[in-house]
Amino acid sequence: MANEDDIKCRLDKWLWAARFFKTRSLATTAIETGKVHVDGDRVKPAKEVKIGQIVHIRNRDFEIEVDVQALSNVRKGAPEAALLYQETQASIAKREHAKLTGEHEFAQRDRGAGRPTKRQLRDIKKFTGNSYG
Repeated sequence: MANEDDIKCRLDKWLWAARFFKTRSLATTAIETGKVHVDGDRVKPAKEVKIGQIVHIRNRDFEIEVDVQALSNVRKGAPEAALLYQETQASIAKREHAKLTGEHEFAQRDRGAGRPTKRQLRDIKKFTGNSYG
């Protein structure tokens, strides 16, 4: 998948091409706000990605750690984009554990449920030991 043009690849372009973010500007924002780390280090959007590096991506909807398998500066279809990376075993195990335990649903209220009533606030305070808001 790596052509002569794809030898050097910026991190923000790679994240966009691998379809982790819908636009390059969203990828750049995520990198600048510290939601993307390469080999455990916080980096800049222009950081050159190399095959074999570990990229950790944390978003509102998911948290994933991938190993870079190939480089691309061009956004292609999802099947081709999936060939650019491989999720690490630790990341797969962590996602499965979160799915089983319901970690992502912790302390969430149903949409449209409105504010908690006084009784619900008392129950929340009793359960957590602090106030709701």
